[in-house]
Amino acid sequence: METLHVPVLLAEAVESLQCRANGFYLDATLGSGGHALKILKDNPEIKGLIALDCDQDTIEQAQSRLAPFSHKTFIFRDNFINIKTITKQAGVKEVDGILIDLGVSSRQLEDGNRGFSFNLRGPLDMRMDRNQSMTAFDIVNKTPAPQLEQILRDYGEEHYAARITRKLVMQRTKEPITDTLQLSKLITASIPPSRRPRRIHPATKSFQALRIAVNQELDNLVTVIEEAVSILSHKGRLCIISFHSLEDRIVKHTLRKIARGPIQPPDMYTTGNTQAGTIRIITRKPIVPQREETQKNPRARSAKLRVAEKV
Repeated sequence: METLHVPVLLAEAVESLQCRANGFYLDATLGSGGHALKILKDNPEIKGLIALDCDQDTIEQAQSRLAPFSHKTFIFRDNFINIKTITKQAGVKEVDGILIDLGVSSRQLEDGNRGFSFNLRGPLDMRMDRNQSMTAFDIVNKTPAPQLEQILRDYGEEHYAARITRKLVMQRTKEPITDTLQLSKLITASIPPSRRPRRIHPATKSFQALRIAVNQELDNLVTVIEEAVSILSHKGRLCIISFHSLEDRIVKHTLRKIARGPIQPPDMYTTGNTQAGTIRIITRKPIVPQREETQKNPRARSAKLRVAEKV
């Protein structure tokens, strides 16, 4: 039976877009189409929805779900770093709302062959876009120890990054680390039993870090936010859902920097490509899932929704 991804903060995200009649909207992380479907169902008066994703498998699932609205949907296989180009290809100058969901779909997590899960045996892959060459195997087995430790510390905020790195390097000198369960066990064994987290699997942070590194998820996030702001129409909304503190920190600071006004010189949260002072922050504190949602979908626990409006 095919896994159907459960969209997080579904009602809150779509409501925050404040869709208006004859507007064009952009789902920059289509996935299996859950958010896109609700946008189209709840707002029959919108003119069109542009959507993109770099995973062909999820695009095919989304196309099936969105078939009743095919006359007003434009779906592209591409990375969200290219939202400005994609919008032009769709024949649209600017959009009235943009949704970016930075999470990984249940479909990807529960497919052992994709290599995202520490609970399922599979190859060390973790690619969102299977056309790219670099995989988790390459990072785990070929990255020099200092850089590997930095990946685990910076992207996973893993306190035991040094110990985990030593364990992995020791193992790979004997033979390559080839599958997810092997990696998961090595990571777990690196953390003292008394220090292993109780609420999450000990390998959670390291797997997150490797996934981010493989897909360069954070490298382009600031640019994506700036590009999104640049193609929003007046009073258009930008809604971003993040799932861990590092992502949320980048989203929060980037939006704040753009909203405050001229920045000299550009810092780590801006590239200097977007005119500052062009948005106002709608959510001073992020919107988080209700208890009912987290009970039904534990993966929603860490989700945070931040919203800004073009001015």
